[in-house]
Amino acid sequence: MRNPGPTAILPLLAWLSPSYPVGAYAYSHGLEWAVEAGEVADEACLEGWLYDVLQQGAGRNDAVLLAHAYRAAAIGDLDTLREANDLALALAPSRELRLETTQQGRSFLDATLAAWPVPALAYLTEALPDEVAYPVAVGACAAAHRVPLAATVEGYLLAFVQNLVSAAVRLAPIGQTGGTRVVAGLAPAVAALAAGVPELTLDDIGGATFRADLGSFLHETQYTRLFRS
Repeated sequence: MRNPGPTAILPLLAWLSPSYPVGAYAYSHGLEWAVEAGEVADEACLEGWLYDVLQQGAGRNDAVLLAHAYRAAAIGDLDTLREANDLALALAPSRELRLETTQQGRSFLDATLAAWPVPALAYLTEALPDEVAYPVAVGACAAAHRVPLAATVEGYLLAFVQNLVSAAVRLAPIGQTGGTRVVAGLAPAVAALAAGVPELTLDDIGGATFRADLGSFLHETQYTRLFRS
């Protein structure tokens, strides 16, 4: 693989921006239930909730899956890429969270193929014809475009946090300035987690965010909802 040039992360900045058509704005990852239940009621609660999801739940697991998919895609290993995707789908703890990752993953891959086509990505999609987990799609696209892995993981995790903070602002437990403080407060945790991800394997995947997972199940029957998860 050639060394990335000075504009290597420009595609990543476009892909992870709120304007990229993946529908991320429609999902709260169970946060809507947490607000409804009173578990996330202010800025401090939100930061603590997101820190746990980042370090002990979907954030960390997604980062490991992204890195694994990236390395498989970088060498054109379709079998390993397919296996990473199958595992990512199997790990979704609820129907809504599976929808969250597959809808975004499919939309991300299709949008990138349409707007940022390269032969390597067209080849990799042979392993991902149907449901695609979002971190796997991002990892495959980044590898195909030779975006550095470290930047991809860090950017993905920060975008994950930013999207959930945006959901919290719309749910109204905090304002925009408070949300900005939460993102800034979690940035060091994002950087630290991203730095350790390349050393992790699929055997290191695991989580302990039982309250968030339960919230996702309860959200399916919540009376009023703004979000799809």
